[in-house]
Amino acid sequence: MIDFSRNHFELFGLPERFRFDGEVLERAYHALQGEVHPDRFAADGESARRAALQSSARVNEAYRALKDPVDRAQYLLSLRGVDAPGDTDSALPFDFLEQQLERREAVAQAQDAGDAAALEALLTGVRADCAALERELAALLDADGAWDAARMRVRELRFLGKLAADIDAMLGDLDA
Repeated sequence: MIDFSRNHFELFGLPERFRFDGEVLERAYHALQGEVHPDRFAADGESARRAALQSSARVNEAYRALKDPVDRAQYLLSLRGVDAPGDTDSALPFDFLEQQLERREAVAQAQDAGDAAALEALLTGVRADCAALERELAALLDADGAWDAARMRVRELRFLGKLAADIDAMLGDLDA
């Protein structure tokens, strides 16, 4: 079974950084799941099955946290003793909010017009902004130690991630 005292990065043998090799995470996840999957312990006693179930749940939780950039950034902040921004911690700079309001209006217009090309273009822009924020977060979390700035970028990335998901859903509705 796994050592529950290890953090998510240690569990998968990854450096405690925002930026890491995603393929290494995938391989480590599949290897660990192969070791602790509850099906491997179906014929064992109750305590072994329970330990396997707990281990598998912990591996899944750690994998999900490290796979998602927002969750990974929040986890890194928490490891450094910084309160990670929660869903209700949504204070954002005025300029950012103004830009996103304009973007939301453009999304609504494109949706009303059934303009899939415009939605695709807006989604491309949002994803590009997400990638830029992820690069900035990597710099802040992996080197600078500028935790307050990192917390703000996490909020912005979370906001943009929700916007991208909304646009993606709209595109799905247009295809239906």
